[in-house]
Amino acid sequence: MEFLPKEVREGLEAARKRDLKKKSRLRVRVNEEAFPVLKFWDTGFALDIERAPRLRGLVDLYDGSRHLYQCLIIASEEENGQMKYEFKRNTAVEDRAPLDFARDENAPVALIPGRA
Repeated sequence: MEFLPKEVREGLEAARKRDLKKKSRLRVRVNEEAFPVLKFWDTGFALDIERAPRLRGLVDLYDGSRHLYQCLIIASEEENGQMKYEFKRNTAVEDRAPLDFARDENAPVALIPGRA
């Protein structure tokens, strides 16, 4: 791509970023702001460097409206117009409280009242 004029390279890069933003439903929320995730991998994610501040600390990761993870992150590096962030901690969000006891596999799901 080095043989292309600078304006054409910039246009292609802008189009690539738009395409990544449209394809991804993943969002990082910090306070009341949300930033589209361009790439996601096991140890981190990348945001558009022009739109995202240098985030650090606790953030929430969503897939559409579904809360997936609560993450402790640090900014790691800039690459190709993207800011990469690494997880220091990445905890999956559960939709119910954890049990504080072991549940028997054959335990009844519910009890029917009035039956002996």
